[in-house]
Amino acid sequence: MSGTDALELTLQHLRNVKDSVNSLLPYQPVVLVGGTAIIVHGIHCLIARTPHDGAVAGLQRLLFRNLRKIPAVKRKIDEEVKKAEKVMRHDIKTLYQGNNAECIFITDLPNAGISTQDILTKIKDYLELGSYKWGDGAVSGTVYHGGDELTQLNTEVYRLCAWTNPLHPDVFPGVCKMEAEIVRIGATLFHGGPECCGTMTSGGTESIVLAVKAYRDWAMTERGILYPEIIVPTTAHAAFDKAAHILNLRIKHVPVDEDTCTVNVKKMRSMITRNTIMLVGSAPAFPHGCIDDIQSIAALGKRYNIPVHVDACLGGFLLAFMPAAGHPIPPFDFNVPGVTSISADTHKYGYAPKGSSLLLYSEKKFKEYQMFTQADWPGGLYASPTIAGSRPGVLIAGCWASLLHFGYRGYVDTTKKIIDTTRKIENEIRKIDGISVMGRPQVSVIAMTSKVFDIYRLQDGLGKRGWSLNALQFPSSIHFCMTYRQTEPGVADRFVKDVKELTAEIMKNPGSPSSGAAAIYGSSQTVPDRSLVSALTGKFIDLLYETNFDEEDDKPQNGSLKAQK
Repeated sequence: MSGTDALELTLQHLRNVKDSVNSLLPYQPVVLVGGTAIIVHGIHCLIARTPHDGAVAGLQRLLFRNLRKIPAVKRKIDEEVKKAEKVMRHDIKTLYQGNNAECIFITDLPNAGISTQDILTKIKDYLELGSYKWGDGAVSGTVYHGGDELTQLNTEVYRLCAWTNPLHPDVFPGVCKMEAEIVRIGATLFHGGPECCGTMTSGGTESIVLAVKAYRDWAMTERGILYPEIIVPTTAHAAFDKAAHILNLRIKHVPVDEDTCTVNVKKMRSMITRNTIMLVGSAPAFPHGCIDDIQSIAALGKRYNIPVHVDACLGGFLLAFMPAAGHPIPPFDFNVPGVTSISADTHKYGYAPKGSSLLLYSEKKFKEYQMFTQADWPGGLYASPTIAGSRPGVLIAGCWASLLHFGYRGYVDTTKKIIDTTRKIENEIRKIDGISVMGRPQVSVIAMTSKVFDIYRLQDGLGKRGWSLNALQFPSSIHFCMTYRQTEPGVADRFVKDVKELTAEIMKNPGSPSSGAAAIYGSSQTVPDRSLVSALTGKFIDLLYETNFDEEDDKPQNGSLKAQK
């Protein structure tokens, strides 16, 4: 067939289509056009309603939501959910009851105030609940120092600063000055230039949410981007997903290399579009303790003129001192061209009281978009640098005091102890048959998995021996985050000994499944409807607020559950 014949055939088909449309009744073309417009609009609305994880995830949720309406499916799901909820309810009740015969809650204000001594006694009783002893070094992460001298210092700081609030700089200029100094200390540690600036926040999640908010507003204002997207590794902290959900923007997850557990930068590049407002790298990532290739990510940012955020919330205050402690690290901070912001938690390895983090920017132009101001409020001019208006000045003061208490040499010394301990444990774990270390840990986290047995069996066994480790998923794994508590004499040796003994026991029958909460955690990964898993996770949080566990199928054997009036 010649080119002319092909063209004529195509034109004939087009004429046939035109004639078919023209042969319809007058209103039918309107119906066709209108119907098409409605369908397109519906698809657009679906995408707009689920921008944080994309249209595909939205369609999956829609599919599973409708499947759950089928009576037989709904009945089966309800049965399984009830089983899982019963396990969670029992576990939380056990935590709240402790060694007491009854699980008693205070649900009303007492008629008369309780004495100071009685309140302190009751607080001590509450703090005895739970079986894990963080002071003995048996808990992953959570408490990063907890030394007596530091505790005494912060106790006195709290007494002096309990009622301060930086929202009122005219009343409490001292805590505002402390915050400014903390930010400048952080800028110096992370090699920021003269334009480097930032704020304190309540923690890593708020630091991340505010960074995303700043880049979203900057991109909308300066570049006219109406449908912003951020690109993060799959191992990036879940706070980025929370930020995308809250701020109504799309998040793209880049897979990580199976061997190194670091982000695939080539795939990150392929995901960049004209709507990309932020690239993210972790230093290190929470799950496996591996540092993403920040230099390559930053180079992408410079090439495409996209801001690059380094999430150093977990290990930032170790990384800053590791070179001086004899442990070289790849460049990750403002020394790397293209890095525009860093989040680092002072309440982790900065050893400040819980509730403080730093968010730093390379330039002031980004920080301006973090702020919120309202110039037309009848209550007066309002402005706040973070999500909260009022903030506890005592946490700023506690952070400031902790930084000055340790000083540079103090942080170098503690960093050396923590990293040396991590390396020692990692080397011993790699020798154990049946388990393997994930990736190449570079900071303070060791993640373990197994191709031979259910790794949650090891976690369960360690839990029975008093160890509290973090459960991970995709793939099934667990991790131990080292803190200053694990550097105490004998802790590392005891942990390695327990892992060796438990693994040897498990290897005698590697195919045996896990049970209890470990089984639930493992099986949750196989559930394709992730919204169902999310609902169960939310139920666990909801149960933490429960004050009435007196149910027919869940009574303690040695007493009744009741509320104390």
